Amino acid sequence: MLRRIAGWIVLVPLSVVLIVFALANRQLTVVGVNPFASPSSPDSSGVGVPLFLVIFGFLLLGVVLGGVATWFASSQVRRERRRWKREAERLSRELDTARRDRGAGSRAPAPLALDDLVDTR
Repeated sequence: MLRRIAGWIVLVPLSVVLIVFALANRQLTVVGVNPFASPSSPDSSGVGVPLFLVIFGFLLLGVVLGGVATWFASSQVRRERRRWKREAERLSRELDTARRDRGAGSRAPAPLALDDLVDTR
């Protein structure tokens, strides 16, 4: 519940700031893909896009690229976790088998009581 409240406390003001930023930067910015065209030439191709879309687009691209980089960087950790999980499952099966074999075979001696362990003489 506390995480949800903290999320609201952070996300609501951040959303308000981003909306105000978007409204303040509505002017069109020419975005072109040809780096060799002169910006002053009339035949240079470009698209007029609001400035906030350009900034938000690059922000989103950075988040996606950062997530992909983190995913690749953590591949070693995920591989180790899978290996340890398989090992734990194998040991658990082995322990269950040993317990069943012990229960089906000869009766194990009864566990010692505390009085059996302590010499009261």
